[in-house]
Amino acid sequence: MTTCRSRGARRSFAALAVVSALLVAGCGRSGDGGGEEQPTGGTAAPTPLSADFGDLKQVCRPGTAAGSPAQGVTDKEIKVGVMSDIGFNKNPEFGDAAKVFTSWCNENGGINGRKLNATVRDTKMMEVRQRVIEACAEDFALVGGGAGLDALGTRERLGCLLPDFPAQTSQLENQGSDLQISVQAHSPVHWPYEGFYTWLTKEAYPGSAGAVGIIAGDAPVTKVMTERASETLRAVGANVTYTDLYPAAGVSDWTPYAQSIKNKGVKGLIFLGDYRNLAKLEQVLTNLQYKLDWIDANSNAYGPAFLELAGKNTLESQNNVADLGGFTPLEMASSSPAVQQVVNLYAKYAPGATVTFPALKAFSAWLVFAKSAVACGDNLTRKCVYETAAKETNWNAGGLQAPIDLSQHLPLKCYNVVQAGPDGWKPADFKPDNGAYRCDATATAHTGNHGKPLTLADVGKSMNDVR
Repeated sequence: MTTCRSRGARRSFAALAVVSALLVAGCGRSGDGGGEEQPTGGTAAPTPLSADFGDLKQVCRPGTAAGSPAQGVTDKEIKVGVMSDIGFNKNPEFGDAAKVFTSWCNENGGINGRKLNATVRDTKMMEVRQRVIEACAEDFALVGGGAGLDALGTRERLGCLLPDFPAQTSQLENQGSDLQISVQAHSPVHWPYEGFYTWLTKEAYPGSAGAVGIIAGDAPVTKVMTERASETLRAVGANVTYTDLYPAAGVSDWTPYAQSIKNKGVKGLIFLGDYRNLAKLEQVLTNLQYKLDWIDANSNAYGPAFLELAGKNTLESQNNVADLGGFTPLEMASSSPAVQQVVNLYAKYAPGATVTFPALKAFSAWLVFAKSAVACGDNLTRKCVYETAAKETNWNAGGLQAPIDLSQHLPLKCYNVVQAGPDGWKPADFKPDNGAYRCDATATAHTGNHGKPLTLADVGKSMNDVR
């Protein structure tokens, strides 16, 4: 007999799966959640070892660093933590990125002679607070990771004065919190896809502006995401005519949803959910012979797995696009030395691993951490590494991403759009004006109260306490 408790447990587990996918889809727009991340890179022959990365010179280097100026730092090594939901989603990408970067860096001398020693802190989705407490007791900093429910540990992290260099952030309480250097441009009062939405509804498909729909998995966080997306769409002159939630436990038949989209005359659709569900919905829409002007598949779908699930017929019928938020697509590796170098380093240090979109973000985080740590010399303290990184006002990770200002929390200025078709993902014709990016995104502040990042003051601390 099925008990109420067992039914509730299944519902809770399903809701966690949705949250894991959707937190990333709505904020990081991809990554360590909602199942296995899709591989989007290939392999290449290893290149000769070099301490340079892209246009960054001698990121890691030998030296004779001495002493133990901070927790996790000795004259031999630097202990750092890597947050990951791997125990829940079985996704090793942040651990893989840590292995590749630290292997490369250590082979080039480490951080002034100190070797990087990375420990993956497996949150198992719900144990974020426990893993942060462990990191507080052992690590110098958190680097190159992310967790779907990252806000669960933000208060503890600030309480122990632990710097964070995440690959991606998810929840508003953690995004832009103190002692955090994020390689993704963000602002707590702006939805980061205003430029993307403007291009979609005013330039590329102006006929869709009057009939935009949003469908999302049924979890509390998606309500906030839908509100923020709707507010931004209104700000750019678009009209949301359809919103719906699908059950966290999954949908056996997407026909009612597809029929509603068709009956409402939706022309542009924003999907906040896992790409597996999106593929099923699009197949039903195609079978109903209903073609939308565009579908924002979000970067959770950016990769070959979505293409395989959707199938050639659906990809020929539906127009899937996604915003990568100013990171160079892996498909452009041949014209991007920095992206190609990541591919080459994976081939050398983790030949069985795949290069993913979140891996590029993780590399950016590792790079800014390493560059800042090297600059601190023997006196490698948390205060020094954080304040040094915060002086980077034109950070592009050696060419992996459009330049952003790490010294303050500014809304996204540059974006880049990829488009899916039967032949794979490729850059869309979105009229880039700065290399691979378009950097004219507007930013309209939200009027709704959707939450705010935590500060040191919230835990009774200040920068004067950071050593």
